Amino acid sequence: MALEMRVLQADEWDVWYDHLELAFGGVPESRQERDLYRSLTEPGRSLGVWDGGTCVGSAGAFSFRLSVPGGALVPAAGVTMVGVAPTHRRRGVLTSMMRRQLDDVRAGGEPLAVLTASEPAIYGRFGYGTATYALSVAVDTTRVRLSLPPGTDEVRLRLVDPQKALPECEQVYAQLVARRPGMPARQPGWEQLAVLDPEAAREGASPLKCVVAERADGEVAGYARYRVRADWEPQGPEGKVEVADLDALDPAVTAALWRYLFELDLTSTVRAGRRPVDDPLLHLVSDIRRSRPSPRDSLHLRLVDLPAALEARTYAGPLDVVMEVEDAFCPWNEGRWRLVSDGRGDARCTRTADPAELELSVRELGSAYLGGITLSSLAAAGRVRELGPGALTAASRAFTSDVSPWLPHGF
Repeated sequence: MALEMRVLQADEWDVWYDHLELAFGGVPESRQERDLYRSLTEPGRSLGVWDGGTCVGSAGAFSFRLSVPGGALVPAAGVTMVGVAPTHRRRGVLTSMMRRQLDDVRAGGEPLAVLTASEPAIYGRFGYGTATYALSVAVDTTRVRLSLPPGTDEVRLRLVDPQKALPECEQVYAQLVARRPGMPARQPGWEQLAVLDPEAAREGASPLKCVVAERADGEVAGYARYRVRADWEPQGPEGKVEVADLDALDPAVTAALWRYLFELDLTSTVRAGRRPVDDPLLHLVSDIRRSRPSPRDSLHLRLVDLPAALEARTYAGPLDVVMEVEDAFCPWNEGRWRLVSDGRGDARCTRTADPAELELSVRELGSAYLGGITLSSLAAAGRVRELGPGALTAASRAFTSDVSPWLPHGF
């Protein structure tokens, strides 16, 4: 029987999601998590591949607006829930879903597609490049101290119910989005992901806790959500603080929240994952080695409408460069493009017959797009080729961002 790919119908969601759980190892999710993702799923943007009455492939997309250098929010398809049944591997199921999905994204007018990859080696062939990294730390708080900026002692901290504090925390998050590329503006319903706290997912840790930081006028200017994992050794308590989120609007609030987490009773380690690679914590700690920072890939990005995507962001300086772009999977992006920017927010990207000064694929443009990975570093790996003298340095500088791009949560 031939395989059939079709848009998901609402009454097929349970079967479709059961397939996804199987593709990711077969461990059932909690009812709370399943219900949340049911509410967030956009059926019209979700694809299923069916073998008779059996779902053997899935791919979905969320309608995001992603911050880019300069602070603009650009429509982006948040690719998600991609899986192929183990019985149907190597039959072109994944490629057919990626083909249909990118065609749909283009038709919908979204310049970008983004994803987080369970296996990063998969998506390069579809034109996705690693655009952000995330940092994890595991700080030995018995031996590491914090250097606190002025004003830290003036910050008031208040322990609150995570659910009840959501509106105040979301106001903080919303103010940060335009400051750092890679952050999605949260649509209604997505705030619930941050406080999802099924008991089965805690693995012995405490329920989720939330501390908010207030300025002298009572305004909430930061928050941290965390769990505590109790542990005891013969010599005494060895508890671990597991930080889920920490967002703050200024240095004093940032420091006050980290100090609170470092000084929790009966703990000796603070662990945090999915932090920006330029996190201020790296400059607050007295011993970076005993903080054990470790990066890994996070957001993977693809330019779906190349000129629209390149015109949507701001560049760090004036730029006039001609690029020869290879994009076999989305051939409408292939060819020679002139990118001109005044460095103040106005950019134009148009087709040209002028000689190319840089040669690269759409994957490299995806990696460099948010400003965290330089074209020069990609050139050093042989993935960008300079054809005109000085073009690489000028373009690499213009594409950079003052702060590292960051994806604060998965999808």
